[in-house]
Amino acid sequence: MFDRVRFLFAATAVAIAAHGSADFEVLHREKSLYQTLLITREPSRLCLRFALRDAMRNQSCVDPEDPRRMVLPYARMMMATLLLDPSPKRMLVVGLGGGTLPTAFARLLPKVEVDVVEIDPAVVAAARQYFGFDATDRLRVHVSDARVFVKRALASSGRRYDAILLDAYGGDYIPEHLMTVEFLREVRGLLAPSGVLAANTFATSRLYDHESQTYREAFGEFFNFKTPASGNRIVLARLGALPAANLLRDRAGRWEARLRPYGVPIRTYPARMSLKADWDVSKRALTDQYSPANLLRTE
Repeated sequence: MFDRVRFLFAATAVAIAAHGSADFEVLHREKSLYQTLLITREPSRLCLRFALRDAMRNQSCVDPEDPRRMVLPYARMMMATLLLDPSPKRMLVVGLGGGTLPTAFARLLPKVEVDVVEIDPAVVAAARQYFGFDATDRLRVHVSDARVFVKRALASSGRRYDAILLDAYGGDYIPEHLMTVEFLREVRGLLAPSGVLAANTFATSRLYDHESQTYREAFGEFFNFKTPASGNRIVLARLGALPAANLLRDRAGRWEARLRPYGVPIRTYPARMSLKADWDVSKRALTDQYSPANLLRTE
C-alpha cells in the first residue's frame, strides 16, 4: 500500500513540475451519483475532496512520504475509540473516504475484523487507486447506504460490533437520515455488550444543540471530545458505564508508543473528553420527521 502511494505522488510531482506550480493540482475529477469527487495533490499530501458550490472540503488526506501518519486532526481524534475499548474484535466503519481509519485499525489490531460501509462506489475506487486502500479477509467493504446496511444487519442473526465509527460526510454535512434518534437507536442495536460508538461531526454548527440532544436521547451520557486543532468534535458513547478518568489515562499511556507513528497524541485526549453538556438541552432531538433540512428552513 505505502509504496504504491509514494510512487503515485512521485510520478505526479514530475508532471506538475513540467507545467508550473500551484497550491494544489487536481489529479482526478469525477461526478458520481452522489457528489463531485476530486483527488488533489498539494506539496506534501494527496487529498480526497468533495466539491461544493463555492468551496471544497477535504475528506481524507495522506502524506506519501509518511503514509501511516494521520494528516487530518479529526482522524487522529477518532482513535480515542481505543480509550473506551482498547481491543475491539469486530468494528463497523460508516464512510470510507481514503480508507485512513479502517486501515489504521486493521494494522494496529491484528485480530480485528472491520466492515466498512460506503454508499459511493466512486469513493471506493478512488481509495484503491490513489490512497493504496486494500480490502482483505479482515477488512471488508460493503457498497450500500448505511441505513439500509444497519437495518439488514439487525435483521440477521448474531452480527454485533464492539465498536462502530460514524464518519459519513457528504459534500457539506452528514446525510440527514444518518443523524436521527431512530438511526442511532438502530446503530445502538448493533453494538455488542459494552460496545462503543464514535461519531465525527462539527464542533460548531446551527445543528449543534439538536445533534447533541439526539446523541443524548439515543445513548444517554457521552464524552464530548474537542481539540483546539480541529473544527470537528467526536461523540464517544458506550453501552454501559463510561470509563473513569484514571482508566482513560492508563489506556492512553499503554497506547502512546504504538500510536506515535500515526501522529496521534493520545496522552492528551482524556483531559479533553468532557461529560458536561455545553449545548441547549431544551432543543429538540433530530428525528426522521424533524430533520436538518427542516431546521435550515426555520431557524
